[in-house]
Amino acid sequence: MKKNAIILTVLFAVFLLPAWALAGSVEGSIQGYHCVTMGKVCPVGKEDPMISVERVFVVLTKGGSYYFVPNLDRAILARHLGEVVRVSGKVNAKFKSITANKLETFKKGAWKTAWTPMDVRQLGEDLGIDI
Repeated sequence: MKKNAIILTVLFAVFLLPAWALAGSVEGSIQGYHCVTMGKVCPVGKEDPMISVERVFVVLTKGGSYYFVPNLDRAILARHLGEVVRVSGKVNAKFKSITANKLETFKKGAWKTAWTPMDVRQLGEDLGIDI
């Protein structure tokens, strides 16, 4: 009986390990992909023209890496251009992306949730929109 419990525990851990490995977060600032690939930071105070020029936004980390956030609309990322953010979700290191389940902004010394899929669903229900 004890042997079966150990085997089940090991199998359980082996199958869940990939899921644990994928979960994570990325901290940095929202920047335009073109700026990042040109080695520049989006100009402060020129956010509106920058948003007009850039088509893709990424999270640029302090280490210089960047991550695409494919399930967040461009408008959401553009709204936070230049802000310090933390995106939590499934990280794909190979493709430099994170599928977000939460977007937080750092303001006044604290993290504030700006977006979650649950918020989107709730708003859709409140407005009578199928999402």
